Amino acid sequence: MNAPALLQTSIPGPPAYHGKVRDIYEFGEKLLLVASDRISAYDWVMPNGIPDKGRVLTKLSEMWFERLGVPNHLLSMDVNSVPLPEGTDCDELDGRSMVVRKTEVVPIECVVRGYLSGSGWKEYQASGEVCSIPLPSGLRESDQLPEPIFTPATKATEGHDMNISFEEMCGIVGDDLSERLRSMSFDIYNRAAEFARTKGIIVADTKFEFGQVDGEVILIDEVVTPDSSRFWPADQYQPGGGQPSFDKQFVRDWLVSAGWDKNSSPPALPDEIVSKTRDKYIEAYELLAETDFAWK
Repeated sequence: MNAPALLQTSIPGPPAYHGKVRDIYEFGEKLLLVASDRISAYDWVMPNGIPDKGRVLTKLSEMWFERLGVPNHLLSMDVNSVPLPEGTDCDELDGRSMVVRKTEVVPIECVVRGYLSGSGWKEYQASGEVCSIPLPSGLRESDQLPEPIFTPATKATEGHDMNISFEEMCGIVGDDLSERLRSMSFDIYNRAAEFARTKGIIVADTKFEFGQVDGEVILIDEVVTPDSSRFWPADQYQPGGGQPSFDKQFVRDWLVSAGWDKNSSPPALPDEIVSKTRDKYIEAYELLAETDFAWK
């Protein structure tokens, strides 16, 4: 194992917000997004993290922002492009930080599903629908859908994100913006999934976040990472059950097997699970970026 997991950052001075994974610091019209090594599952942050996870997420997001060519919030990967207070540990921040534009965040998780898995599979079993979208009968777990579907969710500041229908989304952010976000989400997902498939990865589903600056809609946060997506190895894909993964499904599966009730503080992840999860994240990065993950 390399350096220990970075669970918390602290920059004295600028206003800060600490999310499940990212620490966000405000510098006027710019934000410094720092991806920690925290890992969450079932809306709980685990007591221990995954070393280098934040750097994998950051490097992957940088790659996708560049490859996709979609208007986005990334300004710089150089932490020194914001006025950091004297004494800030830049080595700690390096490689896991993005300087981005401050936006008015759209309060919706824009989820695109290309395969039937997770909460979508559970909902389909109960109703034959996913987020009020009827699907063909007889589908199996992990089946590829006839075409991707858009299944938005509310962005909860605490607790669970809640799946909603597209009509409910329109009621929250308006028809025009909803249509635009759905169209952008399909476009980004289809292009990302097509590229990932050439690298041996199925992007089963993913979520996007968007913000607005002076009326312009831009892509924000992270993009098509193992934290925001289900990544499956294409050469092992076999519908009819759960799939091997490059993402934190590995952690979810262990938590279920350990008998955790999902309603109380989660147990610490064993060293073996931490190490294997780190390896999976890095493997996904190396396949997609076609370069070794190396960190000083």
